[in-house]
Amino acid sequence: MVVISVQNLSLSFGEETIFSSLSFDVKNDEKIGLVGVNGAGKTSLFKIITGEYTPDSGAVFISKDVKVGYMEQHTCSVLGRSVYDELISVFSNLQSIEEQLEKTNSRLEQGIDIDNNILLQARLQEEFEQGGGLTYKSRTRSALLGLGFSEKDFSVSTQKLSGGQRSKLTLAKLLLSDSDILLLDEPTNHLDISSVEWLEDFILSFKGNVIIVSHDRYFLDKVTNKTIQIENKKCFSFTGNYSQFLDKKEAMLRAIEDKYRSDMQEIQRIEGIVAQQRQWNRERNIKTAESKLKQIERIKEQLVVPDSAVEKIRFDFKPKAESGNDVVTCKGLSKAFGENKLFENVDLQIKKGERVFLLGDNGCGKTTLFKILMGEYASDSGQIIWGENVYKGYYEQIKKIPQDNRTVIDDVWNKYPGQTQTNIRNALASFLFKGDDVFKHLADCSGGEIARVEMLKLMLGGDNFLLLDEPTNHLDSFSREALEKTLSEFDGTLFVVSHDRYFINKLATRVLVLGSNGVSEYLGNYDYYISHKKEVTQPSIRVETPKPKKINDYKLKKEIASNLRKAKNKLNNTEAEIEETENHICDTQVLLNDPEIQSDYEKIIEATNKLEELTSKRDCLYDLWEQLQIEIEEMDNEIK
Repeated sequence: MVVISVQNLSLSFGEETIFSSLSFDVKNDEKIGLVGVNGAGKTSLFKIITGEYTPDSGAVFISKDVKVGYMEQHTCSVLGRSVYDELISVFSNLQSIEEQLEKTNSRLEQGIDIDNNILLQARLQEEFEQGGGLTYKSRTRSALLGLGFSEKDFSVSTQKLSGGQRSKLTLAKLLLSDSDILLLDEPTNHLDISSVEWLEDFILSFKGNVIIVSHDRYFLDKVTNKTIQIENKKCFSFTGNYSQFLDKKEAMLRAIEDKYRSDMQEIQRIEGIVAQQRQWNRERNIKTAESKLKQIERIKEQLVVPDSAVEKIRFDFKPKAESGNDVVTCKGLSKAFGENKLFENVDLQIKKGERVFLLGDNGCGKTTLFKILMGEYASDSGQIIWGENVYKGYYEQIKKIPQDNRTVIDDVWNKYPGQTQTNIRNALASFLFKGDDVFKHLADCSGGEIARVEMLKLMLGGDNFLLLDEPTNHLDSFSREALEKTLSEFDGTLFVVSHDRYFINKLATRVLVLGSNGVSEYLGNYDYYISHKKEVTQPSIRVETPKPKKINDYKLKKEIASNLRKAKNKLNNTEAEIEETENHICDTQVLLNDPEIQSDYEKIIEATNKLEELTSKRDCLYDLWEQLQIEIEEMDNEIK
């Protein structure tokens, strides 16, 4: 059964045509990946389906009684409401039925209008159960935990959430809404790997249709069974996930090109016959020529001209020198910011030619470790030993934008003043900066454009040891593939932080997982890491010890009582510091919503970094608070 039918859609903004004559159907139980280069019109298509945009021509037909859910429709509705209350508001209809049931039960207990209230109770109970009333609270909790919220976050005001947390809450509201079709636009943004895995399980078990715009190819491979690509302003449908789509598309393009080449050769052959017949200029020859011309027309009528290739970034990383076999060795590295300990006991060794990926939870210190290796931060302990002839190049995940009027070409030229303008412009063209694009001010560039400039500067450096922090962010799927191909052929050494599991699978020769007490090593790609991590991370063995007898010794009791008072004082101080940190987080969030700040990219970055630092500090304080609670309870038991 077709639930959505898209027929001959065309859309333009001014003189720019986004797409034309788009047609496809969405059938029951299809999970669709919608792919295409940035700017192909994927989000615009979503907004046509939801009715926010009106197409220039064509129409979208949605089956009767089918509800379409889109993330932008599920923003936080009541600011100041707690995270849990905001999410559970999705089930307001069930909460209303629950309240009616409580009132009906109360009337029955009082013996009021028993017959009618028994009928009402039965009807409400059936409606409540059929609507999912028995599980809606557990589903709310599961969604929050699955998307990375902790139990402590449940009571936090939505006004105090970071931008990423608000996005996750909006996604959770959409997932739990009573929608038959979910439109998900980059749903894995702001999610760590464990949250993405939870989302994958949710989508696979969802009894409805899902259309997903995403550059996360591993995610698309896991959850989709159909792929629709928008390219050259047209769309093509393929049965299968992203990897299957790539294989089928390659075969389709090869067949089109082979047929086109064959048809053109046939046309040239027949044109030669026509020219020869005309040269002889006899009546019989003229008739033959006319017949052959008609044959050419028939071939041209069914001729399919291959689409021109979509322009893609052309990467070319070439080291200017070869490093020694030992690239870098780290021994006992540790780092903390105040009371927030990120990691300690970090030992690692990277050899020439390795492609090592560094994984870990958000906030565990992966970027900090890179900055230590680059000399931007000092470690609190440990040492770093560099090998011979190592030239380091660093791609930062978040880059501060110069506050002068620097243009794209100025920024690259300032980094490499020895290059000619022609060389710089050719390099920029390979990164899709052409014509007047090279004179665009950096302050006016999008995040994707800034990323391309930074990647280009890294490429021109000729370094043999590249430290890449989330290099595929802001790149579309096809640019990511180009980067993968280039890095797989790179003659140097790679150390990469990435959440892009497809990217990790393609390139990794070794995976390191950073935790608070060091790194764990896996000699393979992401799939190898997933299959072996349980073997490496052995559960701690708990040895049951007999409970100590109650202490009767007066001096020991007095010492424990003293420690108990100190712990309680520390607990009170921690609670006060938590409250103060929460207030700072709230102030910073308000600052981020200031229109004056939102127009200043550097101030946004500073405020965002401050917010992340405060949030990390708050989480550490909560951990300390929990530990103190446990210690106080244990000391109380010992004194009794």
